[in-house]
Amino acid sequence: MTAIKHALQRDIFTPHDERLLSIVNVCKAGKKKKNCFLCATVTTERPVQVNVVKVKKSDKGDFYKRQTEWALRDLAVVDAKDANKENPEFDLHFEKIYKWVASSTAEKNAFISCIWKLNQRYLRKKLEFVNVSSQLLEESVPSGENQSVAGGDEESLDDYQELNTREEQDIEIMMDGCEYAISNAEAFAEKLSRELQVLDGANIQSIMASEKQVNILMQLLDEALNEVDEIEHKLSSYEEMLQSVKEQMDHISQSNDLIQLSNTNNMKLLEEIEFLVNYLDLSKGHIKALTDGDLSSSKGIEACTNAAEALLQCMNVALRPGHDELQAVKQQQQQFKNLREQFARRLANHLNNVFVQQGHDQSSTLAQHSVELFLPKHLPFHRDLLRYAKLMEWLKNTDHEKYEGLNKNYVDYISRLYEREIKEFFEVAKIKMTGTSKEGKKFATLPRKESAVKQDLESLHGSSGKLTGSTSSLNKLSVQGSGNRRSQSSSLLDMGNMSASDLDVADRTKFDKIFEQVLSELEPLCLAEQDFISKFFKLQQSPALPGSVVADSTDVDGLLLSRQHTLLGDRHSLPSEKEEAGIIRSMMIKVFRCIEPELNNLISLGDKIDSFNSLYMLVKMSHHVWTAENVDPASFLSTTLGNVLVTVKRNFDKCILNQIKQMEEVKISKKSKVGILPFVSGFEEFAELAESIFKNAERRGDLDKAYTKLIRAVYNNVEKVANESQKTPRDVVMMENFHHIFSTLSRLKIACLEMERREAKQKYTEHLQFYVIYSLGQPLEKLNHFFEGIEARVAQGIREEEVSYQLAFNKQELRKVIKEYPGKEVKKGLDNLYKKVDKHLCEEENLLQVMWHSMQDEFIRQYKHFEGLIARCYPGSGITMEFTIQDILEYFSSIAQSH
Repeated sequence: MTAIKHALQRDIFTPHDERLLSIVNVCKAGKKKKNCFLCATVTTERPVQVNVVKVKKSDKGDFYKRQTEWALRDLAVVDAKDANKENPEFDLHFEKIYKWVASSTAEKNAFISCIWKLNQRYLRKKLEFVNVSSQLLEESVPSGENQSVAGGDEESLDDYQELNTREEQDIEIMMDGCEYAISNAEAFAEKLSRELQVLDGANIQSIMASEKQVNILMQLLDEALNEVDEIEHKLSSYEEMLQSVKEQMDHISQSNDLIQLSNTNNMKLLEEIEFLVNYLDLSKGHIKALTDGDLSSSKGIEACTNAAEALLQCMNVALRPGHDELQAVKQQQQQFKNLREQFARRLANHLNNVFVQQGHDQSSTLAQHSVELFLPKHLPFHRDLLRYAKLMEWLKNTDHEKYEGLNKNYVDYISRLYEREIKEFFEVAKIKMTGTSKEGKKFATLPRKESAVKQDLESLHGSSGKLTGSTSSLNKLSVQGSGNRRSQSSSLLDMGNMSASDLDVADRTKFDKIFEQVLSELEPLCLAEQDFISKFFKLQQSPALPGSVVADSTDVDGLLLSRQHTLLGDRHSLPSEKEEAGIIRSMMIKVFRCIEPELNNLISLGDKIDSFNSLYMLVKMSHHVWTAENVDPASFLSTTLGNVLVTVKRNFDKCILNQIKQMEEVKISKKSKVGILPFVSGFEEFAELAESIFKNAERRGDLDKAYTKLIRAVYNNVEKVANESQKTPRDVVMMENFHHIFSTLSRLKIACLEMERREAKQKYTEHLQFYVIYSLGQPLEKLNHFFEGIEARVAQGIREEEVSYQLAFNKQELRKVIKEYPGKEVKKGLDNLYKKVDKHLCEEENLLQVMWHSMQDEFIRQYKHFEGLIARCYPGSGITMEFTIQDILEYFSSIAQSH
């Protein structure tokens, strides 16, 4: 083993600057035995690194190589398997567990002992040794002493230390002085020993010579101690003299402290008195203003406002600890409380009287506005009350109960006033919409009850022919679907001097202006009232998201009276901004509780007058909702108009559904030609009206959806009527009506119906071509049948040049058929065709010339087709038609001119 160790050191570890300290011959447990060596090594350079290296003999030659290397600091556990019995197995726990079997137990124990010593010397880490005998684990030696690691190599390394530069120089000088130091070491050592003895004797003599000096030094120390005793005696006498002075100074210091304390107390007392006098003192002028101040004049209101603010400041002063125990402070606080209650009571009574008086004054002006469609302005009333805004804020902060009482009283008075004004305003609007007036109506008196107003309106509805149902031209045309458009216009003209469409336009324009004026009057009224409530009652309007619908209809009384407080007793928490916004909404709902029902009634009346009025109302209402949301999306006006807009939108949708239903119920006459269907003309009128109304409107999307539903219903019902028509051919009905629709959509240029416009053009073109082909088969019927037979034979496989050999299609038969259609006969057939087409087509669309030109082109195409078949099937026969293309052009032209 020593030879192997020496060989490993020389061949493997010395080139890497490492020293081999321990070696064990091992093989892996449980496998075929392949021997290798585990070596414990340290590096010769500092810092020292300790490694465990696995060395294996090479398969190709008789030399060793490093196979695996682990750092000792990565070793966690050393397991010797059994501490009492001899067992060559052991485990080393690195990143994983390595199981080994040593060649002998002695080698295993020596290797484990070396590992323990290396850890103690270089690493000092918590390395766990399991099942290892305590004799192998030697206790660690202190760091200052040398310790044996693995044999004499490590001990010799610690015994000899490297000489420094100075020591090397001294040795060289000494050896130069003794030339035989190297050749005769014993003589050199003897000389050094003699010199050392000489130095020891010199040291002893030097110590003996210094005894006299020590005696002299001791004598001087004794004299110094005597001087110190004398100084201490003098200091003691001085201290006794100063003791009496110290007592006197302590007495003076105590007196000064007492004087300073007295001055400090007097200053603090003066400061407290000044604080109470400055902050708890209310001037006589303020007291007089609070008790007897004039609340009707501007100067009196300003004086009362200043006095109330001063009183509030005095009552809200944060007293320091102990102030509330003073009798004077208690009396002053009680006086402030009495003044506050007295002034709050006087202010509440005065404002209640102002509310009542203003309500009566405003009611007296109703007669001036009843005849015209205007709402009375409340600006002077608001301006007068806003003078008390600061006092209302004071009352809100000091006596919330009276503040809520004033809030309730104001809502009660003003809601009754607004209800009278708004109902009278809407009654005038309804009368103006119906276009009639009630004789003997006295507007100067107070408005009647809602039931009486409804009875009057019902009587008006019964007397006016326009209110019994919708007067839109689309509805009229839809009901009278059996006649043509000219007959309908005549019947409508017989009803009066003006045409029905002129009457409708005038009535709708009038309704539009009245409805716009109603909304324009309500909008500033609601915004002004909401702004006044916010400013007068000092309530914050918190902004809400656009489009939010306020469904909070909590009663104002319950919301406000739920908060009780006393300023100096149980203090309440003032409402937050969100709660204040809710209070404003609740107040506005109660003040204007009649606006939404009245608007809904007005909308219902407009819808009864003319269902197309829903278009005007949808545009106007959408615009006002958009305007209100831009001003304040959380305002009462915005939410109310938003709710009413829902009703208007439902009426608009209902109007569209009614038009579709009327289209589906159209019945046509079996004895007269169809022409342009009434609902097609009605759609044209609707589209023209809607485009004029919805120009630059906010809710264009609603109209586009209605267009899509209507046009699809029109298309379906045109096809339905065309299929049911007996007098007029189906293709003519489809062609004329889709041509009318295409012309209408092209003229109006409705973007959302571009696809339907192209579809109408396609249907019109298709049915025009179908009708032309169908009609042209009749004037040359036998000739058509003859050539159809030729085409059938060719389709069956007979060659074209062999068709003439067929008995039914020989040259004689061809000449026979051609002779039946001379030019004169062809012209006669075309003239009859022209008359028949003229009977089928209506005059409104003026499609006769278009149709005739298309027939001319189709006839010429067929003529060329027949000539081509004759040339291919009867080559060289010289057979031709008895008329030419030029003759055809002359026939068509002369027939058109003659009619």
